[in-house]
Formats: sequence, structure tokens, C-alpha cells
Amino acid sequence: MRLQGRVALITGASRGIGRATALRLAQEGCDVAINYIQDEKAAQSVVEEITKLGRRAVAIKADVGKEDQIKQMIRDVVRTFGKIDILVNNAGIVWDVPLWEKTAEQLQRTIDVNFKGVFFCSKYAALEMRKAKSGVIINISSTNALDTLSPDSTDYDATKAAVISMTKNFAEELAPHIRVNCIAPGWVDTDINKELPKEYLKEEAKRILMGRFGKPEEIASAVAFLASDEAKFITRTVLVVDGGYI
Repeated sequence: MRLQGRVALITGASRGIGRATALRLAQEGCDVAINYIQDEKAAQSVVEEITKLGRRAVAIKADVGKEDQIKQMIRDVVRTFGKIDILVNNAGIVWDVPLWEKTAEQLQRTIDVNFKGVFFCSKYAALEMRKAKSGVIINISSTNALDTLSPDSTDYDATKAAVISMTKNFAEELAPHIRVNCIAPGWVDTDINKELPKEYLKEEAKRILMGRFGKPEEIASAVAFLASDEAKFITRTVLVVDGGYI
């Protein structure tokens, strides 16, 4: 196991990429804090699965769009496990709404979760990591940050581009003891895409060289690699995991 004895916090970990990442890091030896905001039952089911793997886990309810709740979440992780070695900033939201219909509230919430959430989770986790002179932060961005796919998600794309920018700046500021990297997934088969038109998704799949959408577990594998000592000379990097989208 590559991550034996380490502690990971994963935001938005009750489903999708976050859930798959939590289980994968537990399989690699991590104790895991499962952050969620609404679905306590789903979060507790992840905790139960991790416990069955012989690792410790806890579900922590916190809105990553709110700084005070982030600060308390980090305190809860350290109080429970004694430290925090790995932070995966996975939580994110999107409203696929045309410019003319998008509200100020939707825009602000997207900024709060996708941008401020990454910023403040990284800040307060890094404060703990600096004490140990060791740590890994992995930010989940999107290929939308590199090449926008839909004008309906302009705000989402912009916040995900900001995640890449933060990754590079944080990597410089926190070096050499804390590594900061970013994963930019392409199309992944998760709930966030369920409400999009089926014909549109079918056409998008044709543009992927692998001929299909990715699986959450495949993103989780990339996270496990970047979190491990196998990647100890990798920082300030954006790893695209998109199956060869053209």
C-alpha cells in the first residue's frame, strides 16, 4: 500500500469522483475524512465501506463555500486523526444555464464552491501541513478550464481555470515541503452530467479516442498516484485525464 498511515481529506466525497477517490486512497492505506454537504446517508455509506477495508474514516458535514465551516472541518480532521497529509479539493458545482438566464445567486455560489472552496481548504490544510513540513494538495479542475465546451457553463469554466492558476501559485508558495498538483478530467460518468441531453452526450463520446466517458475510479487512480511517493518529484503540474478528447 503506497499511502500506509497517512490521513486524507476529500471534499465532496459522498458520490462520484470524490467517493471513488476516498475508497481508492483507503485501499492504498489512508485514513479518510469524507466531506459532504447534503447527503449524510451516502457519506456514511462511504465511511462504512472504508471501515470494512480496515481503515478509519469519518464523515464531516461542511459547506466548502463558507470559510468558517472550512476552518472547523480542518480542526475536526486534525482532532480525529491527529494530522492531515493529503487534501483533495474535489467539491464542485455547475449550472448549465445560458448567459441570459443565469442568476447572480448561481454565479456567486459557483464562485464560492469552485474557487473560494479550493482557496480556503488549501489555506487551512496547508497551515497544518507546514507544521509537519510535509503534505500533498490535489485540486480537481476540468478540461473545461483549458478549452471551453459550452457557453452555458462560462462561470464553471472560469472557476476551473482559476483552480489551475491557484495550483501553480500554491505550488510555488508551499514548496519544497508541500506538493500541489491538479487533475483536469474530461467527460466522466457522474451525476453532474445526468441531466444533459442524451444525444449531446452521445456525440461527445464520439470525440473521445477511447470511445467512452471516463469512470470515477480512473480519476481516483490518478489522484492516488499524485498523492504517493512515486510522484514526489512532481509539483505545479496539471494532469489531463480525458481519454483523448479531440
